[in-house]
Amino acid sequence: MARIVILTGAGVSAESGIRTFRASDGLWEEHRIEDVATPEGFARDPALVHRFYNQRRAAAAAALPNAAHLALARLEAAGAHQLLVVTQNVDDLHERAGTQNLIHMHGTLAGALCAACGHRWPAPAEMAPQDSCPRCLHPATRPDIVWFGEMPYRMEEIWAALRAADLFVSIGTSGNVYPAAGFVADARRGGVATLELNLEPSQGTRFFDEARHGPATQVVPAWVDEMLCT
Repeated sequence: MARIVILTGAGVSAESGIRTFRASDGLWEEHRIEDVATPEGFARDPALVHRFYNQRRAAAAAALPNAAHLALARLEAAGAHQLLVVTQNVDDLHERAGTQNLIHMHGTLAGALCAACGHRWPAPAEMAPQDSCPRCLHPATRPDIVWFGEMPYRMEEIWAALRAADLFVSIGTSGNVYPAAGFVADARRGGVATLELNLEPSQGTRFFDEARHGPATQVVPAWVDEMLCT
């Protein structure tokens, strides 16, 4: 049974209508990254940040898993390979497609986090600065999202899985956000085979053993079909 670690990025969810993280003009949904995706931005204007993620939460809830999400879930369900999906995405489309062995390294829109005591709980559809933590009662509720300047979740577990893998596959990611952009180099150092599936060559394409380019809804199902035939 081959051990496969799959990294997914915004390109996997783009065809479900979820806009990619950073547009060519450097903005995310018409907002500066510094204003909505940093602890400093939250400290300056928590109401703005909550409004922003309330909108993202609503957009994710309205979206549906696409053929790429469904293909990865089909590969896992077939049971021929030991699969771990590590996603940079904060939507729940992988879960709704059926993927079970999943790590949200950048957090999830479905979660709320207390900035005072660290307690986590399911996020309501809308959150506001005055919302209090159900554990400590402090009004320090924030989205359970990893912002710039913060450490992604479960990194030790991810690194261990990479080093034990037979194959690392990067899907729909630009290859310019660390630490995820460094996964391919770490895999290669351990002798792990590497494959990129992306709309276009990423910044790290040259580091992969093989790269296939095209829409995720086409290249991912095609690759999964190949894996299930071997």
